Amino acid sequence: MAPIHKNMIQLTGADRNSPDADDLEDVRLLDSYDADDEEAANYNNSRRIQVRITGMTCSACSNSVEGALKSLNGVVKASVSLLQNKADVVFDSGLVNDDDIKNAIEDAGFEAEIVPEASSSQKSSSGTLVGQFSIGGMTCAACVNSVEGILRKLPGVKRAVVALATSLGEVEYDPTIITDDEIVEAIEDAGFEGSLVQSSQQDKIMLDVIGIWSEMDVQLLEGILCNLKGVRQFYFNRTSKELEVLFDPLILGSRALVDGIEEGSSGNFKLYVQNPYTRMTSKDLEESSNMFRLFMTSLFLSIPLFLMRVVCPSIPLLYALLLRQCGPFMMGDWLKWALVSVVQFVIGKRFYVAAWRALKNGSTNMDVLVALGTSASYFYSVCALLYGAVTGFWSPTYFETSAMLITFVLLGKYLETLAKGKTSDALKKLVELAPATAVLLLKDKGGKIIGEKEIDALLIHPGDVLKVLPGTKIPVDGVVVWGTSYVNESMVTGEAVPVSKEVNSSVIGGTINLHGSLHIQATKVGSDTVLSQIVSMVETAQMSKAPIQKFADYVASIFVPTVIVFSLLTFLGWYIGGVLGSYPEQWLPENGNHFVFALMFAISVVVIACPCALGLATPTAVMVATGVGANNGVLIKGGDALERAQMVNYVVFDKTGTLTQGKAAVTTAKVFTEMQRGEFLTLVASAEASSEHPLAKAILDYARHFHFFEEPSTTSDIKYPDKEPKYSGWLLDATEFCALPGRGIQCIINEKQVLVGNRSLLKENGVIIPSHAEKFVVELEESAKTGILVAYGSVFIGVLGVADPLKREAAVVVEGLLKMGITPVMVTGDNWRTAQAVAKEVGIYDVRAGVMPAEKADVIRSFQKNGSIVAMVGDGINDSPALAAADVGMAIGAGTDIAIEAADYVLMKSNLEDVITAIDLSRKTFSRIRLNYVFAMAYNIIALPIAAGVFFPLVKLKLPPWAAGACMAMSSVSVVCSSLLLRRYRKPRLTDILEITVET
Repeated sequence: MAPIHKNMIQLTGADRNSPDADDLEDVRLLDSYDADDEEAANYNNSRRIQVRITGMTCSACSNSVEGALKSLNGVVKASVSLLQNKADVVFDSGLVNDDDIKNAIEDAGFEAEIVPEASSSQKSSSGTLVGQFSIGGMTCAACVNSVEGILRKLPGVKRAVVALATSLGEVEYDPTIITDDEIVEAIEDAGFEGSLVQSSQQDKIMLDVIGIWSEMDVQLLEGILCNLKGVRQFYFNRTSKELEVLFDPLILGSRALVDGIEEGSSGNFKLYVQNPYTRMTSKDLEESSNMFRLFMTSLFLSIPLFLMRVVCPSIPLLYALLLRQCGPFMMGDWLKWALVSVVQFVIGKRFYVAAWRALKNGSTNMDVLVALGTSASYFYSVCALLYGAVTGFWSPTYFETSAMLITFVLLGKYLETLAKGKTSDALKKLVELAPATAVLLLKDKGGKIIGEKEIDALLIHPGDVLKVLPGTKIPVDGVVVWGTSYVNESMVTGEAVPVSKEVNSSVIGGTINLHGSLHIQATKVGSDTVLSQIVSMVETAQMSKAPIQKFADYVASIFVPTVIVFSLLTFLGWYIGGVLGSYPEQWLPENGNHFVFALMFAISVVVIACPCALGLATPTAVMVATGVGANNGVLIKGGDALERAQMVNYVVFDKTGTLTQGKAAVTTAKVFTEMQRGEFLTLVASAEASSEHPLAKAILDYARHFHFFEEPSTTSDIKYPDKEPKYSGWLLDATEFCALPGRGIQCIINEKQVLVGNRSLLKENGVIIPSHAEKFVVELEESAKTGILVAYGSVFIGVLGVADPLKREAAVVVEGLLKMGITPVMVTGDNWRTAQAVAKEVGIYDVRAGVMPAEKADVIRSFQKNGSIVAMVGDGINDSPALAAADVGMAIGAGTDIAIEAADYVLMKSNLEDVITAIDLSRKTFSRIRLNYVFAMAYNIIALPIAAGVFFPLVKLKLPPWAAGACMAMSSVSVVCSSLLLRRYRKPRLTDILEITVET
């Protein structure tokens, strides 16, 4: 399907020139804005841009920028995000331009940069797409290097990574310079099989069409697509019945596209969205079945050759028939020649093709060795026959050597294909978690449910309300809008206990609804779901190369030329030695000569050498390890992270939310002035209402409970006060709110400044802390509680004591790390006394307290100065710089998206025991990789001298070429099977690590 541009129907130009073109533009304009932007529609030249702003520190800054933008004549709407450091501006381009907006922000005292507009079909703002391509025909690391080199030289290609174990290539490219079809053509021009598996392009869909039986049906399909507004291009493959459609997502959704085609055909056509992973699995099955067919055919043709050589001489009648003269040759010679020619040039064609493309690209691989060895055996035998027919001197032929060699190599390839398929079993199991279909609830304009419809799960849109019956899988991530039930989330999070779900509870796609029916509203679909992100993360890790792989790549680049030279030297050594009489004539085979004797040794050397085993040693182990990690709730982002983790010397823990449960609760509230306790709590809660810090939620919970006698909420994602309008009246109005990282918050209430935070914040603002209050705070800190100090109108008024209980496994995990020879360290922004009390409780002796978020990365670097490998375990946004700075970043799965993005490992279960699992799995994996290299290197080091006949003068040990081929085939299989043993990995038991004896 590479040259699809030849037969593709392009609709872009036609649509624009049609009478409906203006209508399309109107739809696009309206669809590109939110419902709140109706005012923008009143302007003929409305535009929306995003501006990156530098220098904002608090909400006062963002308010200042927003005010400056709104004061510009022509600005319809302006909103500023402090966390993202961006402004979103809708304006009338006839009254104001981009430079005016930029200048207004700079005049307000900040730096501004207009963010380039990204195409709707692209995910990244840099204007590039990431495509995944299936590459067939690669056999060893030399092939991988060749394909990578070709792809990286293509214009518009930013990055290209190719994985041998998965036969996939990931290419980041600029679609304005090069298309995915041109990339496929480049792969095929290099002599490999190429096809696009999936792309980050959001406006392309691949569909299987059922119901196309004739040319009339094809014309009907094309007519329907031409009349659908929003369809840009389409291509229908008549052979595979696959339809590829490029559409405008602002005008036409994927479900509307499918419904439009099915309705336009009056139900005669049935369309199914292609799942890229299912397509890959079917290709793997096709490859293994094709290899099995080739092997069986070769075996079927080789068995008669073996029988003629070994069995027939013992059966006089058959042997006499074979010895009968038929023209210039005997009947047996004709039969051998015919059978072997089929094996050599029909079944063995793949080796010649692969060898030619490798040589054409300036590289060498295993196929070159197989083609060289079998060709030498075949053409020598042909020449021996012709020479005998001309001179009457008949030399022995070795036709069966060529045929059996190809048969054994194909057997090895078939077994290798099966074994390689099993290395990606974990990924296949993850993909299979998502259901194929979903039940969509249909609603009228008033929101009343009027029916339901079963749809393809890949056609679900955000906002769709879906029905989930008991015992079925939840199709996508969403929020429960009706019903209660328990959901088994173990397949995604690893937590075995079913989780209760009720209205407003979040659900994860791929998990199983156990009891009651649920109606869920889809929030994340497609690649945005948790399951898709896990699959993507595992897939990316399997595509990546561990640094140790560089050694195999280098060896592969020189391996085949070295072997050919060694084979040539072997031939010359035995031939010249024979001519000079260096060994007795009795060593020669019957009717043989020195040339044939030397040639057999040379062929054995060529075919026994195996670069494949070296190329598979690392990627297969990394594939299995990442899959095993995913099954155990540990997501590994790449082979480089896997390699670094096994060398970790220090593990640095964040305190809040990592060592502790992250569920802070106010345990004490003490007022040191005449202010009433309720008034004090109302004041502090009003100040903290605009904060998103976990301690702010704890304070709001405590104050609300004090006023309304309600139990504190245990739902971590509730925000106050906007989600609780019932009690919003009790909070005071707070203005000029500003969060000060590492110190606290400040705002204005009743025209007086309110400070809520630590000692530093109060002292910076000239607030005096009485000695008896200081003593009370010290007592809190020494009992592992955090003291939050409050000042109102520059006067100290009270203290809140907040406790965050430790995770139950924290102390045991710390002890386990010490037993593994790893030093645990705790870093926190909390005060020294509280930090010391927590560290003492878990058994950590190296504590860094009072560390600002930006300084955590400096702590990491201080350990790295002496060459130590440092792992950082954290969960919050403030941990992301340290996670990125660490050699190995481990993000707690329940943490923020930013922390997870910055980390190398994601611990899905938020269980600290998985820190030990991650390190232990890394160590086991690299022990296996080293063992694989020992297998591969030892095999070649031992096998090559034997094949060359080094030991023949001493023990008469000679390896026939067909036996050498069998050994070569088995070497790759042995390495892959060695990697597969990692599937038996079991998480380490803490009782074993701590050497605890459990009495039974």
